[in-house]
Amino acid sequence: MKPLSEFIDFTLLQPDASREQILELCQVAESHSYKAVCVPPYYVALAHEQLRDSLVSVCTVVGFPLGYSNTGSKLAETQQALKEGADEIDMVIHQAAFVNGEYTWVGEEIRTIAAECHQKEKILKVIIESGRWNTLQIQQLCELCLAGMADFVKTSTGFSGVGAELEKVKLIRSLLPENIGVKASGGIKTEASAWEFIQAGASRIGTSSIL
Repeated sequence: MKPLSEFIDFTLLQPDASREQILELCQVAESHSYKAVCVPPYYVALAHEQLRDSLVSVCTVVGFPLGYSNTGSKLAETQQALKEGADEIDMVIHQAAFVNGEYTWVGEEIRTIAAECHQKEKILKVIIESGRWNTLQIQQLCELCLAGMADFVKTSTGFSGVGAELEKVKLIRSLLPENIGVKASGGIKTEASAWEFIQAGASRIGTSSIL
């Protein structure tokens, strides 16, 4: 088993995060050998500069936290983030389109953002807000993520009131092939909790706590 540090996306996405806090986030991530930092788009260039000589990846968010911006807006956000040094994109699905049964539309949006990431050999994680959905809906969302060529399915933004849930992570893991990762995020604050989610099938852990 890999050490816990290699599962961690060390995260600071608060809207009032300061430059000093982001610098500290990067310093802690590097000193603990975390897999990635996850920062607001505004701070991608700063994080990239701080971590350019380390093994820590830079992740940012797109369509965050509600997901209902149009595909063109999400694509522009993605392009700008990749230009500024992002290695990974965590994109929120279009929940309104999904509720309306526009599954082809949702899948095409995922595919569009995935293609942009993959063209530059970067990673796309799709945030589905798993706490909102029942088993059938989660199955549908996982199918869309798979068809859209996402690299990971991520549980939550952490801003919706429902974070990662062990049973939902187990379900998501059971619905995806091994080459698609699962990121559990939202409310994971202890080392013991992180390992529970890893044992449930998570291959990444999003957390704002030092683990």
